[in-house]
Amino acid sequence: MNEAVANPFSPPRPRTLADLGLNPTMMRDILLKTIYRRSLQRVSEMASAVAMPVPLTQELVDQLREDKMIEAMGSLTASGTEEMRYQLSEQGNMRARDALTQSEYYGAMPVPLDAFRQQSERQSVKNVRITPERLSGAMGHLILPRNFLRDLGPAIASGRSVLLYGPPGNGKSSISNGIRDALGDHVFVPRAVEYSGQIITVYDPIVHQRVAVAEPDQGMVSALRRPQGFDTRYVKCRRPAVITGGELELSMLDLTYNPVSRTYQAPLQMKATGGVFIVDDLGRQAESPQKLINRWIVPMEAGYDILALQSGEKFIVPFDTLVIFSTNFHPNELFDGAALRRVFFKIKIDGPTKDEFLQVFALVAKAKGMPLDEESLIHLLRTRYAEIDHVYANYHAPFLIDQILAMNAYENEPPHMTPELIDRAWANLFVEDSDFGH
Repeated sequence: MNEAVANPFSPPRPRTLADLGLNPTMMRDILLKTIYRRSLQRVSEMASAVAMPVPLTQELVDQLREDKMIEAMGSLTASGTEEMRYQLSEQGNMRARDALTQSEYYGAMPVPLDAFRQQSERQSVKNVRITPERLSGAMGHLILPRNFLRDLGPAIASGRSVLLYGPPGNGKSSISNGIRDALGDHVFVPRAVEYSGQIITVYDPIVHQRVAVAEPDQGMVSALRRPQGFDTRYVKCRRPAVITGGELELSMLDLTYNPVSRTYQAPLQMKATGGVFIVDDLGRQAESPQKLINRWIVPMEAGYDILALQSGEKFIVPFDTLVIFSTNFHPNELFDGAALRRVFFKIKIDGPTKDEFLQVFALVAKAKGMPLDEESLIHLLRTRYAEIDHVYANYHAPFLIDQILAMNAYENEPPHMTPELIDRAWANLFVEDSDFGH
């Protein structure tokens, strides 16, 4: 598919050094540090390493040659192509080492904060058009309560905050992931952002799922070829989904400074730009839910966040993420009225009905290769669920079936269920107070 059609908001590839929007000294220092750290000799290698078009990299190399920082070593013939080799001069080595004492960052040229803001606006999650068909397609593998998608759709389409609440084990986490899948398209994530001479790394392979781009490798682009594609200082990714749980702390929402490398790492919500930020198990964090929601109030309502450098200087970054809170607690136990009003959509997820539970059970059994047995199901519903007032949860089905399959495997029998096996599996589903006597 044509890149321009598939991604109408692709960041344009820079045609001049000025298009990069960076201080010339910073660009030269990053190139010198990259050559020094990676022992690069060819311009094509340098261009790939610093995520710049070859012609602009060559222009930067020529400037450094004029400044006596780089020396030509002669051409190298390989695979029918001839490419000049370069090395750092003694002066260039000294400058690279000096630059590394100021900041260990090297590699891809950063994107100026203003350019990051503009790109975030172009690919805003609020601009994604969610249709009922698209949402049901992403959630098609889930058995959901009646009218649930009808209530969820407007919340996602608005790009506003969502609180999913209800009893545990009914798929709130799966639904949160399905929302990310429903967004469907791609965004461009900067490898790093520059503000006030400081570099903030953003692209994180743990968070961001990179999308293969069908175009020639940056390093092999001919110097005569017209600039095309997109600015490779960005990485084309699926819309991100940052998922946190009980480990979330307020400090994770601030810039992380590395005193050794003298660089910053973007906070979680900045990495989630253009995607979804999921706070799972709200109420299980060390910080109170009230404190967490207070930290989010301005970003969620204003669409921007305020971060601070080590110096104390504060600056504004885009806050363009769909925030989803998921909890097993009742909202009134977590927030006061004012805070609760800040969460725009509040959607309850109840456990399944008996019929819905049977649908889930049948789907899971089929997926896991477990034949259904009518006598066993009747026993499960009439005997075991009667003990807990027929309160069903979606996690029960995979739990019980996995238990029975483990018993089958241990006893060297083919997958099958019986009332006795149901009872043995049920015993692992709940722990009674009487099981731990004093």
